[in-house]
This record gives sequence, C-alpha cells and structure tokens, in this order.
Amino acid sequence: MNIKIYMLIISIWLLPLTKVVAQVSLQNTTCEMLQNPLGIDVQKPRFAWHIISKERNVMQTAYQVLVASSLEKLDANEGDLWNSEKVNSAESIHVKYSGKELKSRLKAYWKVKVWTTAGQSEWSANNYFSMGLLYYKDWPKGWIGFDRAFPWDNIKTDSRLSARYFRKEFQAAKNIKSATASIIGLGLYELYINGKKVGEDVLSPSPTDYTKNVKYNTYDVTSYIKNGKNAVGTILGNGRFFAMRQNEKPYKIKTFGFPKMLMNINIVYTDGTTTNIDTDDSWKGTADGPIRTNNEYDGEEYDATKDLTGWNTIGFDDSKWAKAEFVQEPTGVIEAQMNENMRVMNTLKPVSIKKISGDRYILDMGQNMVGWLQIKVKGLKGKQIKMRFAESLQDNGELFTANLRNAKCTDLYTLKGGEQETWEPTFAYRGFRYVELSGYTYQPAINDFVGKMIYDNIKTVGTFETSDALTNQIFKNAWWGIAGSYKGIPVDCPQRNERMPWLGDRGAVAYGENFVFDNGRFYTKWLQDIRNSQKEDGAIPDVAPAFWRYYSDNMTWPGAMLLVTEMVYKQTGDVSAVHDNYPAMKKWLAYMQDRYMQDYILTKDSYGDWCMPPITIEFGRGKSADKKYPSALISTAYYYHFTQLMIQFAEAIGNEADVKDYQALGEKIKNAFNQKYYNEKGYYSANALTDNIIPLYFGMVPQNKVEEVFKNITYTIEVTNKGHLSNGLVGIQWLMRCLNDYGRPDLAYTIATKKTYPSWGYMVDNGATTIWELWNGNTADPKMNSQNHVMMLGDLLIWYYENLAGIKSESQAFKKIIMKPEMINSLNSVSASYHSAYGLIKSSYTKTAKQFNWNITVPANTRALVYIPANNRNEIREKLKSIKDLKFIKMEYNRAIYEVGSGDYSFVVEGK
Repeated sequence: MNIKIYMLIISIWLLPLTKVVAQVSLQNTTCEMLQNPLGIDVQKPRFAWHIISKERNVMQTAYQVLVASSLEKLDANEGDLWNSEKVNSAESIHVKYSGKELKSRLKAYWKVKVWTTAGQSEWSANNYFSMGLLYYKDWPKGWIGFDRAFPWDNIKTDSRLSARYFRKEFQAAKNIKSATASIIGLGLYELYINGKKVGEDVLSPSPTDYTKNVKYNTYDVTSYIKNGKNAVGTILGNGRFFAMRQNEKPYKIKTFGFPKMLMNINIVYTDGTTTNIDTDDSWKGTADGPIRTNNEYDGEEYDATKDLTGWNTIGFDDSKWAKAEFVQEPTGVIEAQMNENMRVMNTLKPVSIKKISGDRYILDMGQNMVGWLQIKVKGLKGKQIKMRFAESLQDNGELFTANLRNAKCTDLYTLKGGEQETWEPTFAYRGFRYVELSGYTYQPAINDFVGKMIYDNIKTVGTFETSDALTNQIFKNAWWGIAGSYKGIPVDCPQRNERMPWLGDRGAVAYGENFVFDNGRFYTKWLQDIRNSQKEDGAIPDVAPAFWRYYSDNMTWPGAMLLVTEMVYKQTGDVSAVHDNYPAMKKWLAYMQDRYMQDYILTKDSYGDWCMPPITIEFGRGKSADKKYPSALISTAYYYHFTQLMIQFAEAIGNEADVKDYQALGEKIKNAFNQKYYNEKGYYSANALTDNIIPLYFGMVPQNKVEEVFKNITYTIEVTNKGHLSNGLVGIQWLMRCLNDYGRPDLAYTIATKKTYPSWGYMVDNGATTIWELWNGNTADPKMNSQNHVMMLGDLLIWYYENLAGIKSESQAFKKIIMKPEMINSLNSVSASYHSAYGLIKSSYTKTAKQFNWNITVPANTRALVYIPANNRNEIREKLKSIKDLKFIKMEYNRAIYEVGSGDYSFVVEGK
C-alpha cells in the first residue's frame, strides 16, 4: 500500500480519538490550593484541578497523578516520587499525595490527567512545588538583630523605633543551578540581593502570636545571584512584633521584642555541590538608616538625607556599621506560611487636589482605600513633606481625625535635595480617602501622587451586578472594605489605633466574603491563630491572635471559630479544617458549659447585639456606641446552634459518639430556651428583632409556633421599623437568610435597598465608599466610629449570591449546586459568577413582563438542581438544546425543577 494512503487512513481512523481528547482539558492546577507553591511544610500535600469542556454532563471517572524529582523525569512520564496509577474516582479536589517521603528543600514536579464521560484529557501543564526547611537542624544556628533601642528612638512614650538594616557579601564560586532563600523577618522584612528587591510581596510575613508560631517565606532567588561576588541585604520593620503601643495598658497589649531575623540561602551548583549563606554574626547592621520610625498606627518617617546608597550591593563601605548580634529567638514554632503575603494589588489616581491654607493641600483619592501614598517631590535638602491621612473631611474642609483616636496616621518625608524624588512607605499602611499635604514650596500637581492599595494576594473570584444601581454600589463598597481588611489576619478596621482581628466581626461575614475572594487559605491560617490563642482551660479570646488580651467569655465572639470552620469546609470542601479545629472547638464548648450553663441556659454573654442602631439618627447623635447589653438569650441560642454544627463536624470525621452527645445536649438546651424565653403571644423575650430571628433561623422554634414568630418578625420590620432593620452585629448575620427562607425575599430586598436610616443605602447616600462600623456612622461619637468596617455586612453578601443570584452549595465545595434565583418584582436583572473549587459557576437572568431569560454555567464534575420560575413545564424552552433532554424532577411552588450536569444552559420562559 502506498505510504501516503496508509498514513491518510491512519489519520482518519485516529480522528475520533483526537476529538475525544480535545473535548477535555485541565486548568487551575493547584497544590495545597496554591499555584506552584514554594517552601511548603505539608508532608502529604493535596492536589486539585479544574476540568474544562464545552460538552455537557462531563463527570470525571478516573485520574492519574505523576510526581517527579525532575522535569526530565516528568516529561518522560516517570513519577519517581509518586505515580498514583489510574485511580477510579470522581475526586478532583484535595487529592492527597501518597508517595515517597518529601524531604527538606526538595523540588517536585507534577502533572495530572483524567478520564471523563466525555473522554480522556491530555496531561496537564507541568506544575511544581517545593518543600521548605522541615526541621530545626535545617535552619541557621542563630537569629540576628539588635535587641535594644538607639538614641534617636523613643519607645517609652511613642513606640518610635527605626528600621534595622543588615547586609552581607558572599561568594558564589561556581556555576549556579538553583538558589533558594528561606527567611523569617520579624515583625516585617524586605529582602534584597545585588540591589534588587526579591519578589513582589510587601508587609511580610503574615502576623501571628510569635510566642506560639512564626511564619517563614521561601523565594526562588536563582536569577538574583551571579557567579562570583554577591551582596544580600534585609530591612526589618516593626510590624506586630514590636507592638504599635509599648506602654499603653500593658496588661492588655502583647508585645514580643525588637525586630530580628533568621535566614538561609541555599545555593546548588551545576556540579551538584551546595553552599549555604546563613544569618550569623558575620553580617553587618545599622539602625541609623533613612527609615527613622515605622509604626502601623502612626506612620513612617523617612529621612532621605540618610539614604544608604548601594547598601545592598557589593562594594558598599559598611565599616561604620555594627557587627550583627545574636539575639533571643521567639519561642514560637517555625512554620511555612501557607497563605499568600500582601502585595500592591491596585493603584488609584487622585480625583482632586485643593489648597486650604498656607502650604497645606487636601488630596482626594475618590475612594476610601487601604494602603499608602506614593509621592513625587522636588525641593531643597532637609525640606520636609508631611502627609496626614483621614477617611473624611469636616464641614470646613479640614481632615476629620477624631475617629482615629490616638493613631497619628502621618508620614514624614525629608528630602535629600536635587532632582525629583519618588517615595512611598515600606512598613506602614493606613485607611484613608483624604490626605493633608504640607511643606511644599510650590503647587503640587495631581499627577505627583498615586494611591497604592495593599491587601493579601488573593484573587477576586466573584462578580455581582444587578439592574439596581444602589445594590451595585453597596456590593462595590463591600469589595473595597473586605479587600482592605485582609492583612494576613482579618483586621476590623484599617485606620484607627485598633486594627485587630476581632472574632465576632467575621462570623457570617467570612462566609459572604468567600463568594467574592479566594479566602480559603487566609481563613485556614486564621483558624490556626485562634487555636493557638486558646488557653489551657479552654477559653478562646475575642481577638486572635491575642495581640489584645481579651478573654471575656461569651458565645458570639469566640464562636466565630465554628462559623469560619463551617465556611471553609462547606465552601472549599477541605475537611482538614474540621479535623484540625474539632478538639479546640469541643474543649471551648465544654469550658463554657462547665462554667456558665445553668439548667441548660448559657448565662454568660459580653456584648449582646453589639452596635444596634439608635432608634433615630438624631437620638444617636454624639453618643458612643461602645456599650454592652449582655443577653443570655443570645448566648443560649448560639450554644444550641453550635451543638448542631458540632453534629455536622462529628459526622464529617466519623465521631458517632459525639454526634449522639451533641444531639442530646441540643434538645435539652432548646427545651430550656423555649421554656424560659418564649412568650405565648408568638415572640421571644421582649420581642426584639434579633431575639426572634436567631431562634427561628437556628431551628429552635416549635413547629406549631413558627408562623406566629415569623409574623412578629415581619410586623416589627414592616410596621414598627417602617421597612428597616433594627439589628446589631449579631442579628444582622442571620436577618436576610431568615427572611428569605421563610418566604419573604421581597422584604429582604426592601431592607437591602432602603436609603433612609438605618440601612446600607443610607451609608451610600451619605457618601460612604466602604461599609461603616455603625448604622449612624455620620452622627455617632467618633470614639468608635470607623468608616471602613465590614462587620455590619452580616449575611448580605451570602443573600446576594445564594438568593438573588441563586448560587448555593448543596454539598461541600459545590459538588452539587442549588441554582434558585429569587424573583423580586422591581429587580429586572441579576448577573453573578463564582469560581468554586470545581470551576466557574454563572447565573445571569433578565426578566420582563413577557419573558424570563436565564443563562447558567455549571462546572465539569458537578451537577446542579435548577429551579426555573414557571407555572408549568410547557412554558420553558432551552435555547441550546431541547428541554426534553434535561432531567425533570418536579414542579414546586411555581418552579420547574430540573437536574442538569455540567455545561452552559440558556432557559427561556414565556409569559413571565
């Protein structure tokens, strides 16, 4: 046979196979939920991937993972570290490594292929991960630093401490194959090699309670090091290690010492030999550099006349620098940081600059933001430019700083003189919209300034837009507030002398955040902070890490540990969150029961429904919201709810004995609660909105009383409150879902779109570009009046996604999805998307008087129940395929329910 004809026949025969392979591809491959992570310390890391296909009903049937010690071996399909072989499984997230032992500094390469109902994929792109320094013996012998203040520091009154600069020159004697830096710089660090900053991270590492654990970061520095002589330099900032306040309420504030560092640079040469550059007393250091003070509350002062030009390059004269000193190491366990560091994630141009008097100008960024300001300036040597930051202005155009308390929020830059100088801070951020600039001898131009937004390097994974402009603005405000609060810990506010990770602020809020940000690793790290803050007796603080020592014993603040664990498990499918936190949660619940439960009523509470709105905007004028109204009703209801969560957690980890124990305890608490607090008129306690919503949403109300209780809830909102909410931090976490689940999404929408006090719309109408701490944030006493505080979001974002857009997880990580958008009369369109653990989910509808159009996307390897608004099945058609090809389940409350597999669908309902 002619060879050309033979090849043509073979090609034709292979076409179907080629097509099958091309129908499925793999993207978003991750290890420990990170893309190509360096320096991990998980001995059995977990892999995940997204299956991409234009076909419908694609389900994975098997996978194969190869992990190799070199790219060459991986390319040859040799998994010398692990070859899973073909595993018949639909699992495509959290697939655990089960190969050879992974040792310190090992770099491993991996790829995956899958078999699906639509055919087999090609191998994924090559990926990698590297192991960190797993044992203390891998680290240098000593930490270096200066455990003292210097004459120009003032740590007794102002916590003023200059940055520390360290440097060392070293020889790379041979051709370099690879080089890796592992660094712990406390409280904050920047790393330079041969004059270049390593990486894009800022304000690293993530803060912890350094007596419990310290985090290290790993960088590939191969491209920074050259054959021959090299120089490495670091700058150490204060961060949370040298606390922002040293002598203010020392019983409350926890501090850890002076900045210090531990670092290893491991160089591997092409001949296989290695060398290590370690921190020791051969390094040189100085504290007399240009960063004169750096304080998260007060700002940064930089004296450019003291610039150390070339300090991090070879040949710099460091003869006047001191010998680095071995210093006392922190007592915390050294761990790899498995969550992302902060970066400059966005830049903003100011919208205006106005002169107010003398040499003072007000710069308006147009948005309440979190980060810092970069300036360009010219002037004489020694001239100082002062920048004062605030969230808003007074009526006379001056900065409003009363709500900053004693945080100075001021940067000071001293010019070196000559050509144009560009500067931005290194170790201090602030929350601001407005900047007062002073010290100029000329009119500064608006283009001389750039706002740099700083937050953890986590992706925005959700979009949300509706036909209602106010709803869209509230969502935008929420995005800015949430993003700005990600600082390695979830800070409550970014501007005043607080910025603490209060647990109570993040219960339901963290859940809502997950629809917008890929925050699973962030909150996994925070859960570890909470565990580490637990006392031996079981107590959990209100702030974790416990930078402030607040162990007030209540259910609503420490209980956020259970709510966040539930969120991580439900939204990402990571059962290790349950395994890791279960003992601490169980111990805490036992602690609270032993000390404060009497006849199954939990008698201890600290805050009540924190920050409830004053009855009118004028009634709250000038009054402080820092008042506590403890409520045993709230604490008991929460304890009951936590028993129900513990039942779920115990089931997840196979602890059947605890399931039965918590079931029995929960029933006793519910009975005692109803006996004590239920009023036969159909409400609880004094009929406050939160007092009714919590037991109803938690499932504590007897079935024959549900209708009456809900009637009282709606009466309170519609009649007493004239369509408004009246919840504080606790009640607002359950309000929207409660109204929705009991059949009043319209009332939830009324509340969500109010522009009068108290409401989210009132904030927007009064100029807010983030979320206020208080419903009356424009009239309250400024002592506790942050203008960027996410706690009052409550469950609003959850309701936006799960109910307005109709994207809800029926099982962990959206393996099974409920798609059921609520039909609100005045809302003509909703469009939302969410990148789940399995892939992209979309829901986008428009409706008119005559037609309802709904486009959805279901990711591969998942299924969805879709609830199509229709009076009967015959009204529905599917643009891309016959509706008859889809699996009809039933009609329910004017909804046609179908079960669909993955793919894109476009439903049309006539006559809607």
